[in-house]
Amino acid sequence: MDQLDRLLSTVGELLVSSKAAKIGEIGALFAVAWVVLRLGAPFAGENPLAKQGVVWIANILMLATVWLGLRLRGEGWAHLGLRRGVIHRRALWGAVWRSLVVCAAAIASAAIGSIVGANLVGIPEQADLSGYNYLSGNLPMLILALLGVYVVSSFGEEVIYRGFLITRIAELADGGKTALRVAIIVSSVIFGLIHYEWGAMGMLQTGLMGLALAISYLMVKRNLWVLVLAHAYLDTVLLVQLYFAPQ
Repeated sequence: MDQLDRLLSTVGELLVSSKAAKIGEIGALFAVAWVVLRLGAPFAGENPLAKQGVVWIANILMLATVWLGLRLRGEGWAHLGLRRGVIHRRALWGAVWRSLVVCAAAIASAAIGSIVGANLVGIPEQADLSGYNYLSGNLPMLILALLGVYVVSSFGEEVIYRGFLITRIAELADGGKTALRVAIIVSSVIFGLIHYEWGAMGMLQTGLMGLALAISYLMVKRNLWVLVLAHAYLDTVLLVQLYFAPQ
């Protein structure tokens, strides 16, 4: 047990001091997701619920990887911006109105992406949403989907692609303004690329949306709860639209 404790302590020290270890941690985060998606794809087949379940499992394991890195460093979630002070009434209302502004900025960025994408690659065919037919008119499924998305997407993606990536990439340099700018751009590009199944237009839209969220993350002084709320609004609008959409 003492040897394990020493090993974990050594790994934690390397994560703090070694750039190679920091890069390895980022690589491990996405390696975990890649393995789960590759192994889960044959089992999911063409079942949309099963495919969504595999993605959720991948995101949950990515969150676990982020948590492990924090634990080994002796840090808490507050290091990424999940501070407890937001639960106080005054702070909560402040987070809510800021999140509405951030949500509007994200929507505007996605709209800009649509305009730019239409000029670059032309207007794409209407997206095939048949894989979400299980949500159409199904209130219990909508509620379950919202609960899952709030945890995996609204919370999980903000922790991973804003809190974790921006913080860790900036730490690879001196953590100054230039490092933060690079971290914002890199995290936004990655956020766009992970939505590759949405096509070129979708990647451009989500990349610009990620850019708006990343900039907002710094503007709200890394209060990640603001971004989690904003992301939840976006996910709610999307799923409710699918609920009311005809099959």
